[in-house]
Amino acid sequence: MKNSTTIGFIGAGNMAYAIISGLINTGFSTENIKISDTNASLLSLRKQEFNLEVFTDNLALACCCDVLILAVKPQVLADVCQALKGALKPNTLIISIAAGVRAHDIDRWLGGDNAVVRTMPNTPALLNQGVTGLFANECVNDSQRELATSILNSVGQSLWVSEEGMLDAVTALSGSGPAYFFLMIESMAKAGVALGLDEATAQTLSIQTALGASMMANASNESPRELRANVTSPNGTTQAAIESFQDQNFEMIVTHAMRAAFDRAGKLASELSDSD
Repeated sequence: MKNSTTIGFIGAGNMAYAIISGLINTGFSTENIKISDTNASLLSLRKQEFNLEVFTDNLALACCCDVLILAVKPQVLADVCQALKGALKPNTLIISIAAGVRAHDIDRWLGGDNAVVRTMPNTPALLNQGVTGLFANECVNDSQRELATSILNSVGQSLWVSEEGMLDAVTALSGSGPAYFFLMIESMAKAGVALGLDEATAQTLSIQTALGASMMANASNESPRELRANVTSPNGTTQAAIESFQDQNFEMIVTHAMRAAFDRAGKLASELSDSD
């Protein structure tokens, strides 16, 4: 990514904060990062944190950027994009991190023939441990794909999908996924308390166990199934717990939950597509 590339953010919330932090940590110049938001106090905070040029006018920001990252709520994205018609520099790369809004609709709202990359990041990006699914429309060229990859890799890993509908699966797995693990941690901690541990100890054990297991899975050449088998001694405590999970159809519970998230993502996309 060239340090001469100017990257603008519309929206100054948590995900914009994460990506800006990631860019700066990878050596990108703050002089070429700009941000706009309707929240003056939030803009002031970002300016203080990063020493960035800030705007309250999206048009003034958009006309001077090579990359425009749309980091606003999905419900207001149509209005934001429609207000930018005719204001973008030629060949501006549009990157959307608004969940559920299709690339076609973003392009339509902007006036058509725009290079649009739609993304589905997740909240661990705040710790540079995120994973992001990306989809490019037909107007995105190879150099713009590389640029989008570099930007999102600044907060973790990124993976491209060839069909936009697969972003709904990404949403169901990694986009919503952190909450699933938080629920597991919460449930394990509550169970630990029920077994006699104090709350602080149970929570620490749950969090550190989840962290350690994830790090092992990430570092190992073995599959999660093999790693599970390695710690499941015959007739031991782990086997007893795993068999209890399986008796309750744990895998089907997870499958149904992710299907619900997948279906909801598709429904939200259809609802947001109706915006004029």
